[in-house]
Amino acid sequence: MEDTLPSTVEQELLGIKHLVWGATIKNDVFKRWSQGFYFSGGEKSALEQAEGGPCAVIAPVQAFILKNLLLDFNDLSFRNAMTEDLQHKYLINALCEILKQCNVKKYIIASFNKAKCKSITDTGCSTNRLNGNEKDELHFLASEVSKTFHDNLQLYIFTKIEDVAVFFKQNICIFKETFGVLLFLYSVLATRGVDLVKYESDTTEPFIDATYGYGSQSLINLMLTGRAVTYVWDNYQDVGGLRLRGLEKQSQVGFITLLEHLRYCTVGSFYKNPVHPVWILGSDTHLSVLFSDERKLVSPETKSEKARRIFKTFDPDGNNFINVSSLQDVLASLELVSEPEYVDIMRKKLDPENLGIILLCSFMDEFFPVEERSTPDMFPLYHYNGLARSNLKKQVQYHAGSAILLESNLKSYNESDPMLTCLQTKWPSIEVNWFEGVTPSLN
Repeated sequence: MEDTLPSTVEQELLGIKHLVWGATIKNDVFKRWSQGFYFSGGEKSALEQAEGGPCAVIAPVQAFILKNLLLDFNDLSFRNAMTEDLQHKYLINALCEILKQCNVKKYIIASFNKAKCKSITDTGCSTNRLNGNEKDELHFLASEVSKTFHDNLQLYIFTKIEDVAVFFKQNICIFKETFGVLLFLYSVLATRGVDLVKYESDTTEPFIDATYGYGSQSLINLMLTGRAVTYVWDNYQDVGGLRLRGLEKQSQVGFITLLEHLRYCTVGSFYKNPVHPVWILGSDTHLSVLFSDERKLVSPETKSEKARRIFKTFDPDGNNFINVSSLQDVLASLELVSEPEYVDIMRKKLDPENLGIILLCSFMDEFFPVEERSTPDMFPLYHYNGLARSNLKKQVQYHAGSAILLESNLKSYNESDPMLTCLQTKWPSIEVNWFEGVTPSLN
């Protein structure tokens, strides 16, 4: 049941404001984030992004929309089935699912104080998609836009996600209009709780970069998993004596990034192998979405796939070899024989030249000579980029491609094809033929 929080909510809002923006809010960055959730006219199941920055919220919401559409339709026939009612349904379902992942006993939703903000709530939303040049139509966007926004915020508390869905349905216009993305971002942070988010992210940096307006990795992780951790590896890693938190379980939708190839991060199996065949793709400046209707892409990993994954956890630099001292731990992690006497025998066999390293290929040939693979050799891929200017024909549309996994794992980095390089962090031997001969943009 809906209930307005007491006036002490101002303290909570101040905490959220500081968490998101830091000590000061740059007006140009705030304006770039001032947009609602609205769908493309040319791709009716695809959200549009007006300016750079809010992809940290829009792309995860789009990923959950696609995940649910693929579950219900099994293929891409939904592209021709979308109505405004279905748009609202799948948008609301995605918003609720992201909130539900926060694993809390109550949901706190940010909206506007209707008494103070009548001009917002009275605006029709079926055709009024406020973005870019249309923002001036609301007196809300005066010179002190951020102050006016925060002064008119109201938080509502719910104990059931079903009641949250009803609230979203009744107030869908507000979330489709100028501040919808920010309202939902504040709702996720309020629901998870400022103190818990601060503890999980373990950083004093704001969630939105003050200079460029990009969302932090903690914000992306919060939107995708319900936890605002800073890192993208599985569980914990000890780095320089510090125990750094990553993901605690397999995610519903995945995440892969070009930054892993550049050695800025290590993406774990929980993100690379999600429950559903939908992945956020990260470049150095933008987030987009990759998806497929091939369910076998997320089938349970085989024993040999698990062996490769475990081996690589002891090879964080991606050199395809481990130190001989790690062999016992690798064998134990795979529940293979790991008694010291046996390990010594295998060390000598796998490192006959006494170089102090064990190659991945030698390890696999010894323990998993028959390579099993759960992933099909060929499968369709589709790419979504919410920025119209980054799409072919300058309008948001899904870009289709046909992928093939080659027998060789040899790969090369091509600066002119960052899309392929990003995909190779998940599928090392992948090649993709994109329809119309145009590779979609990560940026």
